[in-house]
Amino acid sequence: MDCSSSKETPPHKAWWTGETVAVVTGANRGIGHALAARLAEQGLSVVLTARDEARGEAAAAELRARGLPSVRFRRLDVTDSASVAAFASWIRDDVGGLDILVNNAGVSFNEIDTNSVEHAETVLKTNFYGAKMLIEALLPLFRRSSGTSRILNLSSQLGLLNKVRDPSLRSMLLDEGRLTEQQVEAMASRFLAQVKDGTWQDHGWPAVWTDYAVSKLALNAYSRLLAARLRGAVAVNCFCPGFTRTDMTRGWGKRTAEEAGRVAAGLALLPPADLPTGKFFKWSTPQLYSKL
Repeated sequence: MDCSSSKETPPHKAWWTGETVAVVTGANRGIGHALAARLAEQGLSVVLTARDEARGEAAAAELRARGLPSVRFRRLDVTDSASVAAFASWIRDDVGGLDILVNNAGVSFNEIDTNSVEHAETVLKTNFYGAKMLIEALLPLFRRSSGTSRILNLSSQLGLLNKVRDPSLRSMLLDEGRLTEQQVEAMASRFLAQVKDGTWQDHGWPAVWTDYAVSKLALNAYSRLLAARLRGAVAVNCFCPGFTRTDMTRGWGKRTAEEAGRVAAGLALLPPADLPTGKFFKWSTPQLYSKL
């Protein structure tokens, strides 16, 4: 599956129109900004969000100055329930609904070679709880045309099951028939409680960027459950861009944000006949759930 073709050679025939609405969170810079640009270049109506209003407005203005008039900015803080509610109301009343949601907003406070959990609560509140809260708020507003409504969650292979060292936790997450969203939330809460009491290193959590990895582990599991719940109505997939040069990686990485944004856009725009659900894409390749 090649989702990385250039603008001049679209990877597939367009199923979308200028009325197709894509929301991209955390899109004032990095992968989110590149992704928003790519979607706008393909002719979609793009809503770019950011927590910082001035930076978000500037990012949208920069894209419009590049000849992409369909880009709009709306402030959104995914960690704030009032902000999420206000954004959902605006999408309903002013935009009229949406077709694509890309949850790109995310944070990490670690350097490449550190593993502090000092900001674990903020990391999970943004990367997992915030993404989940936004999804649930926007679900009633998807226009749910068969095969076109889709959610793409920016995730990480740091949150794959093969990074979990606790056999009981891995077993719980693999039991798709019994796993519930409440169990996933309880897992995240348990990690935060262990951070507070200083025992988190004793419980088999992922060893690299642990707070970030747990936030993505929870997001991956929730996405899988959400895909099953919404099957036939809204497709839900995760995308890992790999080690990409962004502010989060302090400029280190193997790929540029533009390259990652191009591949993410290809996944977000897969033709309805080729659109899977419940998948984790490492770059443009879907992974087996046994590895997820």
